[in-house]
Amino acid sequence: MKFVAEATARKETGKGVARQIRRAGRIPAVMYGQGESHLLELDPAAVRKILITQAGSTGLISLCIMGGSEEIQRTAVIHDYQVDPITSSLLHVDFLEVAMDKVIRVQVQVHVTGSVPVGVKIDKGVLHQSIRELHIECLPNAIPDQIDVDASDLGLGQGIHVREVHAGEGIKILDDPHGMVVNVAAPISEAKLAAMLTGEAGEAVVAQPEVVVADTVKAEAAPADTKAPETKK
Repeated sequence: MKFVAEATARKETGKGVARQIRRAGRIPAVMYGQGESHLLELDPAAVRKILITQAGSTGLISLCIMGGSEEIQRTAVIHDYQVDPITSSLLHVDFLEVAMDKVIRVQVQVHVTGSVPVGVKIDKGVLHQSIRELHIECLPNAIPDQIDVDASDLGLGQGIHVREVHAGEGIKILDDPHGMVVNVAAPISEAKLAAMLTGEAGEAVVAQPEVVVADTVKAEAAPADTKAPETKK
C-alpha cells in the first residue's frame, strides 16, 4: 500500500524548537537514508492516518517536502515514532528513505486465515499464534501489507513453521526457520490447570530466608539471579 504525505523542511533543532512546533499543532520529524538526514515538521493527522492502517508500519509513503527553492519528492517508510504516554498524542516521527532498486528490511504482520482448524473443531484443541510479525527482506515495491498463513488443515499437535510460510515472490524471511508461527495444542484438563495454579500460588508465598546480622559481623544477602527480558517485527 502507498500513502502520500506533505512535510516542511526545517533547520532549527532542540527541545525548545520541538515544543514550538507542537504548540503550532504540528510535530517534528527526521528522515534518514541515503547517507543523509533531513529535519522536517508535518501535520500529525497525516501520520496517524497512516499508522491506523494495517500496513502503516510497512506502507510506502510518497513524501512531498516543501521549503527552500523547490519541492522535493522522496519515498520513505515510517521507521519509528514517539507517543505521549498520558495523552497518546504523537510527539515525533522518524522516516527511513528507501531506494526502489535496493532491498529493505521491515517487519510485517502475520494474519491467520482460513476456517476453524480441524484440531480445534473436532478435537477441541486450542489455536496458538506464537509469531505475530515476521522480519523480511525485499524490494520496496514487493513489501506485502500482511503475510497470510492458512491454519485450516491443522490437526491436534500440528503447526506451521517459519520455513513453511510463503511470503511472496522475491521476499526473503529472516526469522529462524524452525520457529513455530501457529499451532494447535491439546486442551488443558481442569485437573492439570488446577495443579498449575496451585503450584504457582505455592511458589508465590515462599518466604525469603532472613539474614541475621550480628553486632560484630556484617552479612549481606546474595542478590537473586536475574534474567534479561527478551526483545521483541
